[in-house]
Amino acid sequence: MIPNLSPDIDLAARLFDALRARSFDGVGITREAYGPGERMAHALVREAAGEIGLEIAVDPIGNMTMTLPGSDRAAKRIVLGSHLDSVPQGGNFDGAAGVLCGLAVAAGMRRAGFTPARDVTVMAIRAEEAGAWFPTSYPGSRGALGMLKPQDLEVRRMDTDRTLADHMREEGFDPGFALRGERSMGPDSVAAFLELHIEQGPVLEAEGVPVGIVTGIPGSRRLRKGRVSGEYNHSGATPRKYRRDAAIALAELAVTLDEAWCRLEAEGHRLVCTFCEMATTDDAGFTKIAGEALFSLDVRSVNLHSCDAIFEVLHTRIAEIEARRGVSFDLGPESGSRPSLMDAGVQRGLVRAAEAVGVAHLSMPSGAGHDAAAFAQAGIPAGMLFVRNQNGSHNPKEDMRMQDFAAACAVAMRFTAEMSA
Repeated sequence: MIPNLSPDIDLAARLFDALRARSFDGVGITREAYGPGERMAHALVREAAGEIGLEIAVDPIGNMTMTLPGSDRAAKRIVLGSHLDSVPQGGNFDGAAGVLCGLAVAAGMRRAGFTPARDVTVMAIRAEEAGAWFPTSYPGSRGALGMLKPQDLEVRRMDTDRTLADHMREEGFDPGFALRGERSMGPDSVAAFLELHIEQGPVLEAEGVPVGIVTGIPGSRRLRKGRVSGEYNHSGATPRKYRRDAAIALAELAVTLDEAWCRLEAEGHRLVCTFCEMATTDDAGFTKIAGEALFSLDVRSVNLHSCDAIFEVLHTRIAEIEARRGVSFDLGPESGSRPSLMDAGVQRGLVRAAEAVGVAHLSMPSGAGHDAAAFAQAGIPAGMLFVRNQNGSHNPKEDMRMQDFAAACAVAMRFTAEMSA
């Protein structure tokens, strides 16, 4: 029998308030990956976990685990977690909601005198928002799982131009752990990983549903340093046929890929295609034809064939635009990640838990990447819960309702209790 358990939402609310107070930058929330903001958040959560009486450990990559011991310490553990870093001037709930959900569940079990059959571990994962700081994906979770590669450690943080390895060492951690191929957890020690996260799009709000059960996490193909080279010239004295306009060439590429995206969706593909940055350089100015333009491109789908289809159009049309407009494109290095389906058994368990506690829910894919993808790729049964969120994410207006968070935590607690009863 599952006892009548309730998560400690008051604890989570106090921690949300403290995180906001300590990481508000005047516009939004900034908690730098492997920097002072993330360090502060880990210290705050560590203190709260100690007050609950959880066992605390930090792996050589910097990931923190906070464990409520189970009756069978040798059994595979259940891990509830997410990240505490943020994008620059982001929102307070992105990532942190998953860590504080885990603490609310563990605190609720401790308060009720419930001893799980297996360890329940809350995990604060490092640097999930690496894409905003370092050009790599999931370094914290991949580092814990023995999947972080030597080349990942050499990527440079965008605001400091120093390597990921340097920042790890500065925070007191050991990048050599990853170089040696070591890991702190894996399929042999984890029965399931569950990540609660705010939904970063409008679906749950539009549908009037508080909780989503995630079916899969997309992979991506990304260009961060694209460049178009043409020729600077006088905007008044140069007829159209003599122009080599980099800005117009880039605009044409953007429209072309948007049209290709529309066609692919009509054919049944599900993807997103975003020019995140499009700009002329500092050399541009009024009365000048742009001789250079810069761009970044982010293509995502649960099916990488859909990403590949967009890139086929990209390469074909670039050649045509170059020939017609007298410009040249340099796409720069490409990065990306593989898609990950969430475990079917975990999804069924989350549905049962939501029905047991009377929480309305919707099965849906994720549009963004999350640490749960790394756990799935490592062979660990992984699942995700989304919480309805207003005003999107990665912006200061992010606005999760606490009653929705409480509903999602109730689902997470029921799922965890059933797996550990």
